[in-house]
Amino acid sequence: MSKQSDDLVREIDEIRDRLAGTVDELVDAIHPKSIIRRGVSSVRSKFVDENGSVKTGTVVPLVGGVVGVIVVAVFVRRIVR
Repeated sequence: MSKQSDDLVREIDEIRDRLAGTVDELVDAIHPKSIIRRGVSSVRSKFVDENGSVKTGTVVPLVGGVVGVIVVAVFVRRIVR
């Protein structure tokens, strides 16, 4: 083959490799396990810092809110009865 043909073959191979990598990335991005993993990671990052310790600035208000809702629900049930 000529040098030009060899260059074209090499260029086509490089393009094919890039496209295969892009397709693999897209398949990974839409795979349900990948979506769940990213979601869990996102939620975890809101409540746990890089060292693995709990972010009290986020957890305490959340727990307080949950406890508040439970207390209100219990009082409402007692009043309704």
